Formats: sequence, C-alpha cells, structure tokens
Amino acid sequence: MNRTFFYAFLSLCIVGGVFVSCNSKKDRNGRTDTPTSGTISFVSDESFSPIVEELREQFEFDFPKARLKPIYTNAVDGLQQIQDLKTCLFITSRALRPSEVAYLKTKKQLPEVYPIAYDGLALIVNRQNTDTCITVTDVKRIMKGEITDWKQLNPLSQKGKIEVVFDNKQSATLQYVVDSILDGKPITSPNIVAAKTSKEVIDYVDKTPNSIGVIGSNWLNDRRDSTNTTFRKNIQVMRISVKDKAYPYNSWQPYQAYLLDGRYPFVRTIYAIVVDPQKGLPWSFGRFISGPKGQLIVFKAGLLPMRGDITIKKVNVKRN
Repeated sequence: MNRTFFYAFLSLCIVGGVFVSCNSKKDRNGRTDTPTSGTISFVSDESFSPIVEELREQFEFDFPKARLKPIYTNAVDGLQQIQDLKTCLFITSRALRPSEVAYLKTKKQLPEVYPIAYDGLALIVNRQNTDTCITVTDVKRIMKGEITDWKQLNPLSQKGKIEVVFDNKQSATLQYVVDSILDGKPITSPNIVAAKTSKEVIDYVDKTPNSIGVIGSNWLNDRRDSTNTTFRKNIQVMRISVKDKAYPYNSWQPYQAYLLDGRYPFVRTIYAIVVDPQKGLPWSFGRFISGPKGQLIVFKAGLLPMRGDITIKKVNVKRN
C-alpha cells in the first residue's frame, strides 16, 4: 500500500557565533556573567520546556563556562517577572504589547523580542478513543460548554462526558485558546480539569478514556524518530479540520509541513523576550536561539523554525 507523507526539510548554514567578551568585573547589579560564561537564571513558560532544555544543553556544550538555569512557570507570572526586572529573559507565546514596552521604557529598559519558532496547539485523546477527527467549530463549542458529551460528536460513542484538561489556568496554552480560538471570551465549559504541567496532561489523558488534553506540539514527538513524523505512543493526536465535517482526508495533525502551509489551524509563535542592557548570558542565549544553530535545533525538535530555507517535499512510502 502506498501512503503519501509530507515532510518539511530545512537547510540551514551553521555559522559559528562570535561573541565579544565584556568586562569580567562584577556589574553594579551583582551579575558577573559575560556572553559566554557565568551562571544566570531565566524564566520560561512550562509548556515550552522540551525545546528550551534542548537549546540550553547545546548552548552549554558550545560554551562550557556558561550555566543556564531555567525556571519553568506560567505565562502570567513569567511576564510579571520580566516587567519587575527579576529576570532578563522570558520565553513565551506572545510578543510584548506596546503598553508593556512603554512600561519597561519608564524603567530605562529597552526590550529585545526574538520570534524563534512556530508551535502547534495540539489536542490529544486516549489510545482507546476512535473519535480522532474534529472540526474547529466543534473545538470552539467544547470550550464554550455547548458540547459536553462525546455523543454530541458521535451518537454511537459510549465514553460519556468530555473532560478537557489543561496544564494550568495561567499557561500560554490556555491563553492561546482564549485569545485565538474563543476571540477573547473566557472558557465556559463545566468539564475543565486543571493539571499542573504538560506532562501531567499527557499522563491524565493516558489514564482517562473520555478526556481531551490541550498541550503544545513540542511535547508530542517521539525523540527516537529523527524524521519528526512519529508521535508519542501512549496517546493519540487529534486531526483538526476547518471544514464543516471532519474526516481523515480533510483533517490535519501538527506536523511541521502543515504548520508551514497553513493546513493545521492552531499555530502560535514562540518568543524570547530579552531585557539585558549588560549584554550578558541572557542576551547571548536569546541570539543563539534565533541564530542558525538554534534554529536547526528547533527544527530537529519537531517545531517550525522562524528562519531557514524550508522546502516541502512529497515522499511516497511503500508498506507491505
């Protein structure tokens, strides 16, 4: 049987980054880091921790005297820390608003915002669930509480009430649903379950046949598959359609190619927000992420990088 797969191929020219070392004496704020050495903490939304860890490991490998300590939190607390100047780097799913930039300027800080990747917002269901195709309209109706039972999606379903599980109430994931799927209106479904982390969302769906989990696609990939075409085995990733009816042939999963060509509807941008007038490690790491080597790591992790020559190729795979 012939099946057609679409893969995204990325060609990036890896250019070694050259950083200019700054004075190693202690800065007036107590920091002693340079662009390539020292120890700093930074903040990231927890839903992006898999890609952040891969980027951090490579940066520390390239610069052995540097130590980066990520603090994983939610979108609201992370933004507050960057505004209070308690961190110099925040990785999240939206850029700063003009009012937030203006506020930082009152503190004599000029933020730099680097868009670094596209991430798909994924819906996951239990392995035993056969209802794996859904329309954008039905996703909205579930979040609004208009659809609360699997029978409303499939009259033959015996799974009962739909439980929707998010990582936490202040995450970038929930924020995206409110802003981009519900047009700024709050989620009103009575069957919302709040976990604490994206991993707990996956574990909950693995054990709960009637659940739908909402996570970032950077949590989905089977790391053993270098082609980025295999998802985790313990859950199923739903196919989403913009049509009135969802079928396998008109519904799409958050593969890189479908993020790129627009077939997958729920796509968000990941940003690195830097407030570092000292131009030390936070600034250096932000530029690394948005540079050629960082973008290649983003690609290999299954996300869509912001920069690079990307080509979609059609590949026929024969299976007996």
